[in-house]
Amino acid sequence: MAQIEIKVPAVGESISEVTIGTWYKADGDQVKLDEVICGLDSDKATFELAAEAEGILRIKAAEGDVVPIGGVIAVIEAAAAGASAGEPAEAAPAVQEPAQAAESAPAAVAAGKVVEMKVPTVGESITEVTIASWSKKDGDFVQLDEVVCELESDKATFELPAEATGILRIVGAEGDTLAIGDVICRIETGASAPAGTGPAPAAEEAAAAAPAGSKAFAAGHSSPVAAKILAEKGIDPADVNGSGAGGKIMKEDALKARKPDAAAAPAAAPAASQPARPASSPAPAPSGDRAQRREKLSSLRKTIAKRLVSVKNETAMLTTFNEVDMKPVMDLRAKFKDKFKEKHEVGLGFMSFFTKAVTVALKDFPVVNAYI
Repeated sequence: MAQIEIKVPAVGESISEVTIGTWYKADGDQVKLDEVICGLDSDKATFELAAEAEGILRIKAAEGDVVPIGGVIAVIEAAAAGASAGEPAEAAPAVQEPAQAAESAPAAVAAGKVVEMKVPTVGESITEVTIASWSKKDGDFVQLDEVVCELESDKATFELPAEATGILRIVGAEGDTLAIGDVICRIETGASAPAGTGPAPAAEEAAAAAPAGSKAFAAGHSSPVAAKILAEKGIDPADVNGSGAGGKIMKEDALKARKPDAAAAPAAAPAASQPARPASSPAPAPSGDRAQRREKLSSLRKTIAKRLVSVKNETAMLTTFNEVDMKPVMDLRAKFKDKFKEKHEVGLGFMSFFTKAVTVALKDFPVVNAYI
């Protein structure tokens, strides 16, 4: 029986973790392919997670748990190909030893299998995404969870990792707009990595470098929220130890970070002892020529432009002027303003006449006071 791990998909550039909101299926339930099994909550949106295979659901994370992107939240025990309920096993495979049978079965299932990668659900109100760039070319050999392309939505940009190991076959080109659930590429599994390629050398180098105390790739890198907090505090990300995957600096690390005051004082002393430098010559006047470059508009900017044009076309962009003869009101005010002042101890302004006029008008046209 093959086990398929259900992992948290990448749902946004700045989102590093999600919270399990509700499980729609219980542990041990039979689920079907593409059936919704749970709801996930992020900082920006709530989305549903579908089953990637048909089988028995084994839940690994409970409701309310916070799981990082790529973390395993469930496992589906899928029946082996060709086996049917109530059908006895053939006698020939029983001659094999258990270890050999266990090793040969997954290889036979994986050989020649094509995995379709579809556009994942990335937000409640997002119905389509645009392919920004491909990190791999058509026909390249990719590893499981290796980033193959970058997708843009109206709200965020996120990376799409490979769902299997094999040969990549691209379906959508850069700049194409695909709906949620559309096939973006296919991976032909069962193929071996070409000679001289693959992650084996890189994995060996990383394993050899780990005991030596070298920093991970994500060390010193921070999430967008953490980068903003560190910038406001004036703290260099290199001075902060990250608690995220690979040493990445998260929001909690940035909030706890403090300026290294002790290191700043000795560094200031040598600077003060240096003699003052002579005044430098004035900078040359700018030439006036500007370098220009064209950049591709992101999906977010395209959406903003569409909304602005829509508002301009659907809204009356004008100003209305109405002229009114105020002489009778001014004469009436001049006649009674002194008596009004003596009686009420406040000046008689024009606002009183305007209020009276609006009150009378609303009695004749009450629909003007309505609202939607």
